[in-house]
Amino acid sequence: MKKPAPKIYRTTNWSSYNQALIKRGNISIWFDPKTQWYAQPQGKHGRNQTYSNTAIQCCLMIKSLFCLSLRMVTGFAQSLIKLSGLNWTASDYSPLCRRQKHIDIAISYQKSRDGLHLLVDSTGLKFLGEGE
Repeated sequence: MKKPAPKIYRTTNWSSYNQALIKRGNISIWFDPKTQWYAQPQGKHGRNQTYSNTAIQCCLMIKSLFCLSLRMVTGFAQSLIKLSGLNWTASDYSPLCRRQKHIDIAISYQKSRDGLHLLVDSTGLKFLGEGE
């Protein structure tokens, strides 16, 4: 018994096909300057945390989005912050490693024709776009 021949798909509109592939990689990361990037003193014994949960969650979300190691996340986040014109510093890989056990990262978004927008503001992190 012969196997059925596989269907052959042909692209007829190459310009729109190419633009769709380019837009598939479009991501915008927005940092709100009012975001609580550094942690507030807790009034407990021991050393206070330097970075807020939002800062750690932002770095860990970047890690999972781009499949980076923790050291690479530090450099990537620092370059994003620098491009945004903010005078923050990115967390080192050691606090990221320790605190990733206690912070949940849930990336839930729907496909969008216009790309993906990651918003970091005072309320936390959110994805914006179609079906937000």
